[in-house]
Amino acid sequence: MIVIKNHKVKRILRIIIPLVLIPAVAVCGSVLFSEQKHIFVSLVVAFFSLVLFITGFERKMTGTRRMVLVAVMTAISVLGRFIPFFKPITALTVITAMYLGGEAGFLVGSLSALLSNFYFGQGPWTAFQMLAWGLIGYVAGLIAERLKSNRALLLTYGVLSGVAFSLIMDVWTVLWYSAGFDLELYFASITAAIPHTILYAVSNFVFLYFLAKPFGDKLERMKIKYGV
Repeated sequence: MIVIKNHKVKRILRIIIPLVLIPAVAVCGSVLFSEQKHIFVSLVVAFFSLVLFITGFERKMTGTRRMVLVAVMTAISVLGRFIPFFKPITALTVITAMYLGGEAGFLVGSLSALLSNFYFGQGPWTAFQMLAWGLIGYVAGLIAERLKSNRALLLTYGVLSGVAFSLIMDVWTVLWYSAGFDLELYFASITAAIPHTILYAVSNFVFLYFLAKPFGDKLERMKIKYGV
């Protein structure tokens, strides 16, 4: 297990990877690479997601135990995507971030998209799904204490996450239709996606309402028991 010990390097990577490198890979991959090479772009995003996760390791043993918890949450998230219409990926990503950190949340969201798409279909959209769910988890980790102490804020974040996911995916839609980014086409895509955006927001609200406390309590107990 690799552990990055330089705290200054960790801080820099925690900013650059989710906010610069991965968005750049997703956008450039959509614009510069042919559709046949989409899996390569998605694997690059997965690699950077893992590097980001490693920046959260303080000790080798702690990192290993944390990875096991993240693997379990990812597996549950992938299975949850088979639920018709309502998908719990965002809720599980947010819950993971709240109790295991933003890096863990980014990884769960990112890998959930990649792994589930081996069934639902890989494509140039996969990297943007990985980015969208990853960023939702990353931001949730930054405001984790507020989300845990304020249920209304948590549910509001879930609703806003549904909107944010749709807005990010609409960027891919525009890049797919045109050679560059067209603002008019982007607003048209947002308008056309309103029913899906509402469904995302409602499903996030419902799953966070019912899953946040039971999953959160279990993760909190595991953190204490195993010293994560």
